[in-house]
Amino acid sequence: MFTGIIEEMGKIKSVSKGMRSVILEIEANKVLEGTIPGDSIAVNGVCLTVTGIGDGYFAADVMPETVRCTGLGTLRNGDRVNLERALPLGGRLGGHVVTGHIDGTGRIAAFEKDDNAVWVTVSAGQDIMKYIIRKGSVAIDGISLTVADVGGGYFRVSVIPHTQSETVLVSKRIGDTVNLENDMLAKYVEAFVSPEKTSGGLSLDFLRENGF
Repeated sequence: MFTGIIEEMGKIKSVSKGMRSVILEIEANKVLEGTIPGDSIAVNGVCLTVTGIGDGYFAADVMPETVRCTGLGTLRNGDRVNLERALPLGGRLGGHVVTGHIDGTGRIAAFEKDDNAVWVTVSAGQDIMKYIIRKGSVAIDGISLTVADVGGGYFRVSVIPHTQSETVLVSKRIGDTVNLENDMLAKYVEAFVSPEKTSGGLSLDFLRENGF
């Protein structure tokens, strides 16, 4: 489990591509503190298992399903990535609950300067947009952000100076792919009230009958 508060920006040291999988070596400093093989680190919001640690870097395997569902397969040597270690028990939840399980990808559609902030517009498909609500939470490349505006096929976030300097988001270009994870609360609610649920559990009829 993660918080969406990025600890540092790492740099891709090497990319080894298999038939459909990828092995990443990522240069880092802070996230290596106390980390051992088997630990989890979110790389651009994707929960990866550390498979090896070297001098100033760690390695992680990216399985074919993750390559298919995220933008990790497009990374190249020298690219900057957002890094966050898994939340320790008793740690502060400074952002929102982020699982590191990406729902899909979007694309950077626009940047707009607004005094000290930057508005970032992200276009996404309906499979993502149906969970996006104004003032709700979304993780973009692992960054916990608040949705400020929603339109047809896009949403906007306002990025403060600290996030601008501590993450890779505003260094991206128009058309670049970003990994998106919706707030998992919305997905659980949808599953509980789904019309396909035919026996027991929470349903729309149950909510209506009980005054909701």
